[in-house]
Amino acid sequence: MTRTHIRTRVVAPAAAVLAVAAVFAATAGRGGADITKPRLERAIAPTFANLYVQRAAILGESGVTVASIGASAMCDRGGPKVPDVGPGPDWICMITFTDDHGQRQEGKFEVQAHADATYVAGGPSKLVGLATIADTNGNDVTNPVFEFDGAFDSDS
Repeated sequence: MTRTHIRTRVVAPAAAVLAVAAVFAATAGRGGADITKPRLERAIAPTFANLYVQRAAILGESGVTVASIGASAMCDRGGPKVPDVGPGPDWICMITFTDDHGQRQEGKFEVQAHADATYVAGGPSKLVGLATIADTNGNDVTNPVFEFDGAFDSDS
């Protein structure tokens, strides 16, 4: 009977640290660190405002403009113990705006930020309406502000 010897190699702690650092360095430039609170806030507010104007047009409401909406956003990722950077499904953005009736509103939008500098946001139906709305002809159409996606400005 022959014996087979299996040799194992023990990696020194310093080599393991270097291997982990190399993996981190290789993936660090892929957008994760580029997702920050200010970038998300600058991206989501104008996207919401443009889509809210589309919603108003669908409903036949005139005089609603991006300027009249005056949307702004304050975003947070995962609460006070989580840094406000990086991709993940745990971003919350409070979007403040003036609605189509001239009333100031604030809504909590759940945001999934992706490593490729895109995001998906969904807001409260009480504030933005249901997934479908009736247009001026009575047809059910997709509500553009119920759930929407966007991208971060790569230069900001």
